[in-house]
Amino acid sequence: MTERRRVKLDDSGMPVRKEDVKDDEPAPCSCPHLDPEDWDKVESDWSDITFLKAMTTAVLGVPVGYNQVREELRNKAAEIGAIVPEDAMLLNGEGKFRRPIMLEVESAPNIRDVLRPGGIAYTRLIDAPLGSMGKAVEQTNKEAKAKYGRNPDDTWVWYLTCRECSKARNFETLIVAHYEARP
Repeated sequence: MTERRRVKLDDSGMPVRKEDVKDDEPAPCSCPHLDPEDWDKVESDWSDITFLKAMTTAVLGVPVGYNQVREELRNKAAEIGAIVPEDAMLLNGEGKFRRPIMLEVESAPNIRDVLRPGGIAYTRLIDAPLGSMGKAVEQTNKEAKAKYGRNPDDTWVWYLTCRECSKARNFETLIVAHYEARP
């Protein structure tokens, strides 16, 4: 008698070869990996931080065309002679219908879309699976208010994962509570 074994089938009912089956390992990507010691519950001086800013459409707060705007910011940085550092921050601001997206740059001239926020930033490096972002931002702002005595001037989010690695890294995100001046 032959031994029974399980054979994976594709959508049409045909057997799938082992070499065609992808591992559960995430595909290699270039997403940044931040050290929690350097980023979680940390205050940073932003007196020398510069961003190139653009706006994108959002649908109920979810940015649309995010990758296109990111590419446009990189092209604009090259156009104006700014340097995009390795693992540059790519921050998303607040907004239900329009959201700012800011790419960290160096050596940028003083032009309209260049932002030098100054001040300080309190950051939290957290896991933010789908549906938990609002609570995570709220909690970060609450911690910042307890630490500095008032609400932050701005709150920004840096999504540290892409489609390929989000699930494996549990949607790792940096939340930035920014104060224009030290409280």
